Amino acid sequence: MLVVAAVCPCPPLLVPEVAAGAAAELDAARAACTDALGVLAAARPDRLVVVGPAEQSGRGVYPEGTRGSFRGFGVDMDVRLGRAEAVAPEDRAPAASERSLPPSLAVAAWLLERTGWSDAPIEGLGVGEPLASERCIQVGREIAAGAERVALLVMGDASACRTLKAPGYLDERAAPFDAEVARALGAADVAALKALDTELASELKASGRAPWQVLAGAAEGMSLAGALLYEDAPYGVGYMVATWS
Repeated sequence: MLVVAAVCPCPPLLVPEVAAGAAAELDAARAACTDALGVLAAARPDRLVVVGPAEQSGRGVYPEGTRGSFRGFGVDMDVRLGRAEAVAPEDRAPAASERSLPPSLAVAAWLLERTGWSDAPIEGLGVGEPLASERCIQVGREIAAGAERVALLVMGDASACRTLKAPGYLDERAAPFDAEVARALGAADVAALKALDTELASELKASGRAPWQVLAGAAEGMSLAGALLYEDAPYGVGYMVATWS
């Protein structure tokens, strides 16, 4: 049963070493993420599942202890999802143990390390942008049924088309799309997240669409209260932080 969730953006620029001289520009987002993870910890879940967008090679389950890296972003820095000793090497699926965390889950691992998470076992899940809404919702239901008290850390960005210099250039549909997502996350509006337009989300390069719909599936029938802690688009990309509890 889902008892708490936190929604965070997943740009590697959240990691100060990656952002370098521009690190201060996301200080408010980092502070909001820290607050959101504090809400997760306060709920004392039995299990934490971290869900984030992933390219095809990065989709699937990542057991606790899986490593990630920011070397692809020019920084010699490694992270690990949870505790290294939590799962014995012989108990891990070979294919999963050999893979590195996709960037979204590496950012989540960094956030968890930064806040000193040690409250519950962790598992990562990389989901693909094309995953159909119905399947995302079903995955969420399955996650919620996996333990008595489940927490979700949901990683993903909103549109990447808010300004002329944004990765997806300026698209007039981006701001209204992001505003509706922010409203839905702040209100814990399960129905609104389920109804997100997958084609529009793809066109606007909103990497969080599939993870948010996993959250919607997990939260069905739970009557959780939402709070929007942060919403901005400093690089023309929508970043949002929210909690459901």
